[in-house]
Amino acid sequence: MTTASLAAEAAVSAEADDSEKRRQIIDGARAAFLARGFDAASMGEIAREAGVSKGTLYAYFDSKEALFQAIVYEQCQRQAERLFEFDHSDRDVETVLRRLGLGYVSFLCQPARISAVRTVVGISDRMPEIGRRFYETGPMTGMARLAAYLDAQVAAGILEVEDTQIAAAQFLESCAATMLKAMLFASADPPKPERIERVVGIAVKTFLAAYRRG
Repeated sequence: MTTASLAAEAAVSAEADDSEKRRQIIDGARAAFLARGFDAASMGEIAREAGVSKGTLYAYFDSKEALFQAIVYEQCQRQAERLFEFDHSDRDVETVLRRLGLGYVSFLCQPARISAVRTVVGISDRMPEIGRRFYETGPMTGMARLAAYLDAQVAAGILEVEDTQIAAAQFLESCAATMLKAMLFASADPPKPERIERVVGIAVKTFLAAYRRG
């Protein structure tokens, strides 16, 4: 093996180790934030939860805020990748919207997700960049991707929508109606699958009644 090959192999191995350590730290931070809340969790507690030294922790993240932003960004990216991927040539709008609605509400109405949203809202006044990043990489990205799918269906003559951005937002809000806000304010337990199916089914019917051409 050449020197160049050995160097390349070492670089790949180091990158994998680095990624694994970063994952270990993020998982530890997530557990600490969920257990103690953002304000109460210290960097020392996060290091202990992650099983790393404080020096290692600070080598990857220079502050608790940076760690929380990484967690928020990862969660939003995961949501976008899992739920908001569309085949613009798929004309079965009803099936596409039903699949999206069920996945979206099931994802959001998990206690850990609700806790994260509460934390973001709670600290956004004094750290608006965290709230902005959460909104831009999460809700705004999801709405934009759905709007792009709706644009394709308008172009194909399947839908007639004046403003697909508004229509996308309306649909997502309708899917979570009576469930998400109730959980955010600790007024309800996670909805049962049959409740999610009923609310999403009504949201899909309402959307198609308003926007399906013909």
